[in-house]
Amino acid sequence: MTEFELKFEIPPARRQAVEAAVRRGRVAQQRLQARYFDTPEGALAAQGVVLRLRKEGRQWVQTAKAPGIRPLERLEHNVALGANAAPVPDLARHSGTPVGENIRQALSLKPGEAFPGLALVYTTDIVRLTRVVRVRGAVVELALDRGRIAAGDKSLSVSELELELKQGQPAGAVALAGNWCLKHGLWLSSVSKSMKGQRLAAGQDFGAAVSARPPHFPRHASSRNVAAAVLAACLDQVLANASDVAGGCTDEEHIHQLRVGLRRLRTALKELGALAGGWGDQGDKWEAPLATVFRELGLHRDRDYLLHKLQGQIEAAGGPPLDWHDGMGALPSAAESVRAPAFQQALLGLVGVVHAASSEAEPENKSPKKALRKRLARLHKQVLAQGQQFMALLEPEQHALRKRLKRLRYLAEFAQPLFSRRKSEAYLTALKPLQDALGTYHDEVAALRAWQGLSGHDPRALFGAGWLSARREVHVQGCQQACDSFAGQARPFWD
Repeated sequence: MTEFELKFEIPPARRQAVEAAVRRGRVAQQRLQARYFDTPEGALAAQGVVLRLRKEGRQWVQTAKAPGIRPLERLEHNVALGANAAPVPDLARHSGTPVGENIRQALSLKPGEAFPGLALVYTTDIVRLTRVVRVRGAVVELALDRGRIAAGDKSLSVSELELELKQGQPAGAVALAGNWCLKHGLWLSSVSKSMKGQRLAAGQDFGAAVSARPPHFPRHASSRNVAAAVLAACLDQVLANASDVAGGCTDEEHIHQLRVGLRRLRTALKELGALAGGWGDQGDKWEAPLATVFRELGLHRDRDYLLHKLQGQIEAAGGPPLDWHDGMGALPSAAESVRAPAFQQALLGLVGVVHAASSEAEPENKSPKKALRKRLARLHKQVLAQGQQFMALLEPEQHALRKRLKRLRYLAEFAQPLFSRRKSEAYLTALKPLQDALGTYHDEVAALRAWQGLSGHDPRALFGAGWLSARREVHVQGCQQACDSFAGQARPFWD
């Protein structure tokens, strides 16, 4: 069974209002007590597999879940165990199912090899309030969950609203979710109860930042399926990091990886829209909220770079310490940026189109190679033309080249499964030094402006402004050399 479920965190101030809204109809209430198991080494959790024994009313049910192929999708298999005393977990109950195959892969078991022993990791005690809603031809179950997760002597409260598609198309669930988000300020989260329990048991508030992963599609996939697979891969990175940032994580790497995911997502919408069929023309409506959050998170990234890296380098060169309190304005809350209704609506819309594309009838096998060759060649040509005269470009044009180069890199990565792996990897290897050089130059240009601005009311900043200004010409020359090297070494792999 494949599960499509949208889970939302509820702001504390809106919990009573959300419960009142759920109760506007025929509701059912159930207490759900669950025990979650794993190997002593955590092998299941490491691969995103969950095994649980849950008491639903008087009945025990063993459930195994594993990652699906699309964002927020899970494979699930349930085994009813009756109303006897608490049963012992047994992984063999899921043999012969897609989830069971995931379990064997997660444990690296050979055919016929016995399953290892399991240990209790954490428990949950949840009161669930449910109501069935029909919308746009779909049947969706609303589930308001309140309770606690416990691991040893540690516990964590839970307050979530889940919308699970029971029948029909994902668009109905997405539309309903959008209404609840707008009315109650909910935010989408990919952090399940099992993930919360694993983190609690490990003493962690948040998970590790999630980096980009390549899209998966067969070499002869249709244009629309390639576009959907790329969009899904981008969304996986965005949703994982956005969930933690919205939950209060301020870690520099989470914010960085969220910005990388957003940049990749915006590239996919811009460059692959023509491949996407019926939904490719919707990309423009999502660009503005995605760009807004990208820009606001960039302020956090810039401050971390200025204060934690460059300031240390300047002091090591003999510069004085600085008080940036008056020189830098208040940053927008990263959590509030991600929770913004417009951004949440964009994420929901994108999740909806990925699932819709996957559930529609298989299109004619129109190869995307021709369109991708054209777009890659266009970007490659533009990069070479601008790079040839980098030293003569104005700073905005130099920055535009950097952004275009990133689009070229991401598009090359998206298209890589369709072409020669050896040639595409050689191309990306040749591209990396130029991207690094342009990135360092852009960061120091932005830093120079910051130090020059601070020097207006703190003369001590003049040292840093001079130090950065003196390095500018060296960086410009380095970027020009990197441009020339890329032009000489990069061989288009799409020819």
